[in-house]
This record gives sequence, structure tokens and C-alpha cells, in this order.
Amino acid sequence: MHEADAGVRRLVLVHGREQARLMVEPEMRALVDIAAEVLADDAGKIGISYSGFCLTGLPHKRLPDEQPWEKRGHRVTLLVEPGRLKTGPGPAKLLGVPYGARARMILLYLQTQAVRTGTREVELGRSLHDWLGRMGLSWGGETGKALKEQAARIAACSLKFFWEGEDASAWEAGRFVRSGLRFHRRADDERQPDLWEDRVVLDESFYDALRKHPVPLREAALRELADRSASLDLYIWLAYRLHSLGGPTSVRWAALRDQFGSSYGQIRFFRRDFPKMLGPAVAAYPEARVELTEDGVVLHPSPPPVGPRIVAVRGPEAPEVRRTGGRRLGG
Repeated sequence: MHEADAGVRRLVLVHGREQARLMVEPEMRALVDIAAEVLADDAGKIGISYSGFCLTGLPHKRLPDEQPWEKRGHRVTLLVEPGRLKTGPGPAKLLGVPYGARARMILLYLQTQAVRTGTREVELGRSLHDWLGRMGLSWGGETGKALKEQAARIAACSLKFFWEGEDASAWEAGRFVRSGLRFHRRADDERQPDLWEDRVVLDESFYDALRKHPVPLREAALRELADRSASLDLYIWLAYRLHSLGGPTSVRWAALRDQFGSSYGQIRFFRRDFPKMLGPAVAAYPEARVELTEDGVVLHPSPPPVGPRIVAVRGPEAPEVRRTGGRRLGG
């Protein structure tokens, strides 16, 4: 066994960033930088993900525009179907399903804002610009173009989670139930859609599920992983899993490939590349205890990435305050 990030967090803590960079192989220096940035974060800002995204995920690469995406996780399935969006004169355009790190970051913004503000109507425009800027995603050039494309794909698609068994107990135990995410334009706005100056309304069932099952994440970690979609998925998965474990838990290569490497035809290639995906995720989660083994990984009980404090989840009528692994959001 060996630590997934080769112990770079310990090196940073003991020797500091610059000295730690000199003590590791050149290919490990990026992990030192990630760990140092997260450990030095004093702002303590939080991002939020819905638990369903912790067990599934969007595709990493572009699919044919007409192709839906289905991703199975532990007792949950994510189904994303492409849709059409009218953005100007002429017929609505078919847009494929969202994919990659940019789409993930936009979805994280929507979820974070919905929980923070206590409403399923989420403002884009300047608020989205500012958040993505904090994540190191510049608004111009190719990055801005990619963000706009992914926002349009999210706006057009139908995204649904299907749960079963005990994990669905908060809704209806033992039966398949679903929650979805759709962009809804405000009924009082008749302008042509402008995804950057508009507001969107999250599907009510998705918003309710998000309020009941928020997973707090470090914003600093999201920033460091904003260009690494596979590592971002792993970080969110670890944030959901590690703090709830009762003891060391092994996850074998086949299960890891099913969740994080379904595009790999042969498992040997996935095994070769997986440490490169996992290392940044663990470096961005200083509390995580994860070991690589010949059979897969061993997850050890670890503190959550955000310390246990009170999270306020406001409803339309009155505040609802619950204890989760996060700090207070909203007012």
C-alpha cells in the first residue's frame, strides 16, 4: 500500500511549499502546489453538491449530440437527455449533453447558490461571473466560449436521478423515485434567452432533494481541480464517502472503473491512469486517508473536508436549520 498523494501534504506541512517541491519528483510538484493552496486557504468558503452527483457524474468528453448519457452508481442512476434550446431566430438547436470540468463547475455554482440563498431561483450574470472568476476560470477567450457552450447544454438538457432501496428512504423507501434538474426561464421574461444575464429556476424536486442532502465541499479544492474533471469527481465522491465509514473499506478495480473509467475498454489502462486522477483529488482533501493497493484502493474513515457546523437550509416559509458536515450558509 501507499498513500494516494505520495505524502505530499505531510511534506508541505513540515517543510513548506518551496522545500516540498524540491523533495519530490517533477511530476509530483503539481500535487504539492494543490495541497499547499488548499492548506493555505483562510477564506473557508464552501461549495455544495447534491449527493446524487457524488455517486455518479457527467461524461468527461463530448458525446454525439443526439446521444443520451446514463451513469449508474450505488443504488442511483443518473440519466441526462439532450434537448433543444432557442437562442435566436430560426428553429431551436439540438444541443448534446453537458460534459467535462466546465459543466461540473457550472452545476456546482447552481447548487451552492440555491442552498446559500434558500431559493430555487438562481441568478446568473455577475454572480456567476464572480464565482467562476474565483475558481480561476477566465471569462474571455476559449475558456469563456467553453463555459457558454456548457451552460447552454445544461439549460437544454433533462437531468434526472433514479434512486432505489435505502438510499431513497428520504423520499419513498423501496421504490424507484426520481429528482431532476431543469432550467426554467421566468414566465415574466419574454426576451430572447441570454444565459449570462438571466436567472434560472431549478426543478422543484431537485431543489428539495438538494436541500435535504447537501454535501459541503471546500471552494479552494474546487478551484484547484477546476480543470480536472476526473479528479473533481473523485474529490466529491471522497467528500461524501470518507466521513461516514465505520472502518477501512476496500474498493476494487472493477468497481472503480465502473464509476470513474467507463470509457476505458480494458481495465489495465484504467489501472495505469487512475493514480493520476486520484492524486490531485487527495491532495485537495487534506483530511482524506486513501491508500492505493494491488486490488484497488482502501478508504479509511476521515474527517469531512468542511468541519461539522450548522448549515441553514431555508425554505419558502421559514428557516430550517440542520446539522451537517458544513458551516452556516444563508442568513
